[in-house]
Amino acid sequence: MIPLGDDTPTMRVPVMTYVLIALNVLVWVVVQGAGTDATHLAATVCNLGMVPGELTHRSPLGTAVPIGAGLACVVDNDAINLATPLISMFLHGGWMHLLGNMLYLAVFGRNIEDSMGRWRFLAFYLLSGLIAAATHIALNPESAVPTVGASGAISGVLGAFLVLYPRTTVRMFVFVFIVRIRAWLVLVYWFLLQALSGLSELNQLHPDISGGVAVWAHVGGFVGGVLLARVFVNPSLVRARIDARDARPRYV
Repeated sequence: MIPLGDDTPTMRVPVMTYVLIALNVLVWVVVQGAGTDATHLAATVCNLGMVPGELTHRSPLGTAVPIGAGLACVVDNDAINLATPLISMFLHGGWMHLLGNMLYLAVFGRNIEDSMGRWRFLAFYLLSGLIAAATHIALNPESAVPTVGASGAISGVLGAFLVLYPRTTVRMFVFVFIVRIRAWLVLVYWFLLQALSGLSELNQLHPDISGGVAVWAHVGGFVGGVLLARVFVNPSLVRARIDARDARPRYV
């Protein structure tokens, strides 16, 4: 299912949502070379991606993980490793990875920003991403596999949307049809898929990767978003949205 939009108008232009999208695209193009050079892309993922075992020091130095044809990511103890939970939020592994994440951020981020305000939304987004990273580390403390992507932070946005706008109708592209579905159905279905994938991952002998996706980061980010939504919401902005909704003409 691909989200296309929702039926809840915003009061203000979602500037911070657009800024975050622009930053992700800029990093992809400038830092990662838009994926045009496989070796350079692998180097950015390896050197700037988050490796749980490097942060916990439970993955032996020198451990090598294949990351491409003739390429391996080697566990090190560089100072930049401490910043990778934040840096990795703005890195991606390919065009589809980037575009999928940015689509979800564009569709679900604007109303969350509208209810929190720009700077609160930024803080919420980053904190959700860090919670997602911490969850992934806690479940994979010895992993030497680098992880990148904005999906942990965006999972927090989805969790907040479930809390703040459960009855909003979301337009979804399903196969060749565009259908309108309540947000809570879409988001609960998405969360259950992540949770079930995570549970099956725990039963594997080597739970570093589940189809190349850090599903427990998604679960952690989503739960973090659910718990933090009411903390970061701006009551005055919510009141303004309600007043604007009530002031709209009604036709009979």
